Amino acid sequence: MEEIRDEIKELLAMRQYTTLRQKLAEMNETDVAGLLEQLEEADMLKIFRILPKDLAADVFSYLEVEHQQLIITSLSEKDAAGIIDNLMADDATDLLEEMPANIVKKILANASPDTRRDINHLLRYPEDSAGSIMTVEYVDLKENLTVEEAIARIRKVGLDSETINICYVLDAQRHLLGTVALRYLLLSQPDEIIGDIMHENVISLHTLMDQEEAAAQFKKYDFTSMPVVDNENRLVGIVTVDDIVDILEEEATEDIEKMAAIVPSDKPYMRTGVLETYKKRIPWLLLLMISATFTGQILHHFEAALSVCTALTMFIPMLMDTGGNAGGQASVTVIRGLSLGEISYRDTLRVIWKETRVALLCGVTLAAANFAKLMLFDRVDIAIAAVVCLTLVAAVLIAKLIGCTLPVLAKRLGFDPAVMASPFITTLVDALSLLVYFRFAVAILGL
Repeated sequence: MEEIRDEIKELLAMRQYTTLRQKLAEMNETDVAGLLEQLEEADMLKIFRILPKDLAADVFSYLEVEHQQLIITSLSEKDAAGIIDNLMADDATDLLEEMPANIVKKILANASPDTRRDINHLLRYPEDSAGSIMTVEYVDLKENLTVEEAIARIRKVGLDSETINICYVLDAQRHLLGTVALRYLLLSQPDEIIGDIMHENVISLHTLMDQEEAAAQFKKYDFTSMPVVDNENRLVGIVTVDDIVDILEEEATEDIEKMAAIVPSDKPYMRTGVLETYKKRIPWLLLLMISATFTGQILHHFEAALSVCTALTMFIPMLMDTGGNAGGQASVTVIRGLSLGEISYRDTLRVIWKETRVALLCGVTLAAANFAKLMLFDRVDIAIAAVVCLTLVAAVLIAKLIGCTLPVLAKRLGFDPAVMASPFITTLVDALSLLVYFRFAVAILGL
């Protein structure tokens, strides 16, 4: 790619625009988009204007949003509207949602009536719903058509459709009756009726279904596209697998950021400013810092015990870290299960029972290994070793129970389970582990 980029830049510098245009026309549109994004803004705009009109629209759809906005704002209103007209309606809607209202108004004023209608239709659905990510470009057929007539219609409208692999059979009121795959049409006799060969057991999405749930349906049924219907089972659009891939990436990124105690951002890391990154991180850091003061209060409360037996101090970091790690393991596992639909609220008791057994096995193993270390290397009093090892078992048990229950409860209350991930759980487990540690110390050592 670097060699091609250098060649393109050289042709541009030498103003060999005809050769450059031919070179770009021979490339895949995805590769051209990747190439443009590696260039300086001025060169990117020059090359985009050189592209053939049809290729320009295809390349545009693969660019990052910020580059799309840069190009759209640099074009004349008429040229910008031409680009929007050639985009799929869902891609055009996603772009316009990110742009200032005054620019959107000017672009739509010059766009075709069909484009304006489709975009306005998609904009009315809630964000992150199946209706907001669907496209209205699909092939629909009437049930009384023959196979020959259906193929003729596909030839007529298929070029402007998102996909022609699956065609949707509708009645006069646009109710979804069934689907028929293109391969069945090609293999059927020309005089066969669509209503006789269509697949009637159609699995569809609702316009208001959450996009994450829609993605789960794609995974469950292994489809490349799914119809979207309204309350009256009328077909209003389709969602294709390329949109689902984007959603899965978006949702995974959001969960990872929440699990790291960061307010989710919709911008790539390298394109997020320092101040914006600071604003995303500082709220959780402040909250966790304030909540961590409970740990300090516990240490202060047992200060007298620590002064009598200073050896207890050296084991505090190990106990807190082990508890936090154990809680993090449980929380990540449960959060993943919740996101995949493998765990629900009714499974809470089963999850607790499983994690309790795992915690006891892990805790006893860690305590045994730690006891051997304390006796052979640290050479501490056996009573102190007992305090540390008992606390270790209790800390792991507490951590895993908290780590497995908080995400489930958060999901039940309507919160994102990822919020209850490692940083929050670690802070809570640290305080409880310390409390248990000193209670054991007081009871066993008589402090």
